[in-house]
Amino acid sequence: MQSIISIKNLSKKYASGYQALKKINLNIDRGEILALLGPNGAGKTTLISIVCGIVSSSAGAVMVNGFDNISDYRKTRELIGLVPQELTLGAFDTVWNTIRFSRGLFGKKPNNPYLERLLGDLSLLDKKNSELRELSGGMRRRVLIAKALSHEPKILFLDEPTAGVDVELRKDMWNIVRRLRESGVTIILTTHYIEEAEEIADRIAVINNGKLLLVEDKVTLMHNLGKKQLAVELRTPVTTLPQSLSTFALKLSDDGSKLTYTYDSMSESAGINALFQAINQAGLELKDLQVMQSSLEDIFVDLVRNK
Repeated sequence: MQSIISIKNLSKKYASGYQALKKINLNIDRGEILALLGPNGAGKTTLISIVCGIVSSSAGAVMVNGFDNISDYRKTRELIGLVPQELTLGAFDTVWNTIRFSRGLFGKKPNNPYLERLLGDLSLLDKKNSELRELSGGMRRRVLIAKALSHEPKILFLDEPTAGVDVELRKDMWNIVRRLRESGVTIILTTHYIEEAEEIADRIAVINNGKLLLVEDKVTLMHNLGKKQLAVELRTPVTTLPQSLSTFALKLSDDGSKLTYTYDSMSESAGINALFQAINQAGLELKDLQVMQSSLEDIFVDLVRNK
């Protein structure tokens, strides 16, 4: 798939000596949803700000749809919409004036039908003439998205878009992101809500201490780095594990009623078959079985901790 954003050896070092980014290399495919994950201070916002032309890099290059984001700044910036973390909106502006003004800043001709459809998609049409100070935090977050999309960009950066909003509104915004992707918009999402990335992203990029740890298709990542657990509930509790089961990575629950076997998701099933045979030979009777797959959050925590 053709890349719409190409980042090569991107670094950022501040005057204080702090190295925020360290030789980042990343290609973002046209029309995908990429989730950028990392703890606070990992470099997520710095990376987005450089691509958007808000912060200058110390080294490296960024190409947006084939244009250099420094020498061809006007061409690259008009392709990008940015929804920042902060609710940076004027209190006394109306919703309508806010998005019309934002569209005009990019030299776009007035297009009221498009802006009305945009507000409708974001459930803001009935708030069209409301002042921003009258809106809830969630509604103001939607206005930020409308503002970012007012000039019809091909790329949308969402920097913690659902921070501080309730669960219902968060799911509504997930649906908005999916519809945007279906319309051909490329979306780069930073989030602290790991389930958000697990729900809507096509690929996952993990950054920590200014370094890109990995970029991987979500399904492949969870398959390759995920772990599975097999919980075996015993009909009769035991006080200790039989010696014949000591070769397996088993954990016995405090009450002795459950064995938990953790294994790599890429492992062959023969390991489990051998476990069942050993349990049977040890004279233990099974009451129930449950298989649990590690979540994206588990993988993320392990990656950041290990690196």
